[in-house]
Amino acid sequence: MTVAAYAPPGVGMLAVGIVTEVFGPHGATLPGFDFALCTDRPGPVPTDVGVPLTITHGLDKLAAADLVIALPWAGFRTPPAPAVLDALSAAHERGALVAAHCVGAFALAAAGLLDGRRATTHWRFAELLARRHPMVTVEPDALYIDEGPVITGAGAAAGFDLCLHLLRREYGAAMANAVARDVVLPSHRDGGQAQYLAAPVPEDCRDERLAEVLAWARENLHEPLPVADLARRAVMSKRSFARRFTAATGTTPHAWLRSLRLSRAEEFLETTDLPVEEIARRVGYGSAAVLREQFVRRRGVPPRSYRRSFTNTP
Repeated sequence: MTVAAYAPPGVGMLAVGIVTEVFGPHGATLPGFDFALCTDRPGPVPTDVGVPLTITHGLDKLAAADLVIALPWAGFRTPPAPAVLDALSAAHERGALVAAHCVGAFALAAAGLLDGRRATTHWRFAELLARRHPMVTVEPDALYIDEGPVITGAGAAAGFDLCLHLLRREYGAAMANAVARDVVLPSHRDGGQAQYLAAPVPEDCRDERLAEVLAWARENLHEPLPVADLARRAVMSKRSFARRFTAATGTTPHAWLRSLRLSRAEEFLETTDLPVEEIARRVGYGSAAVLREQFVRRRGVPPRSYRRSFTNTP
């Protein structure tokens, strides 16, 4: 896959670091990508921190890539030049996967690529995006939104979630998990998880107990793990546990467990020849039928079809 990240003048250095970290080299143990930063006019490009970047690739590389990522930039309130919009549109029309990190969504919206689609951006600028582009359904709370050929992500560090989702979608859970491990990140956060958490770090011993319970649940995913049992392990009432869980993670216990079970099932399907019935047992589903129902509902295909997409196992 060729990956081109559009870095306009005033590009965010954090965003450049994120895409370079994910799609850049990871040593001999992981496959690499043909990755390039692209800009309007190759040469020194100013950044949001005042340190210029020397970028050697222009818009022709952008229009020809398999994956195009529009990065955020300081001047996002002014639409990009027509040549940039043409390059983004050309990539989309050719069948490239087009994504945007943070306020990079404004570039995709200006190119008309978000019309009739759901999209997200940094929560601080979601209202502005919705006001300027009424044909876009803006969801300000999502970490990222996958609309098939067009994907948008939230701001700042959520760029990692967007990039890992792109890896997971195109190359599978094993690849995404390996890269996440290499850059010391959680392997997966669901796109519907809230951008902003009221209590992002533990405040007292109850939050420490909650973290211990989550770690225990990951190691015991084959168990039913009802919320009432998790609450007892955390020495909380069920209601208090659910409230603190949502405050700490941005999602509900049920949604967190479902996402974790399905992600673990994906990795088993990609990397082992275990029967679907055994995989269902190992990830805590009562039967292969239940796993299949959840897999189709959340991933769009049954487990065996997913396996065929990543392996030669029938």
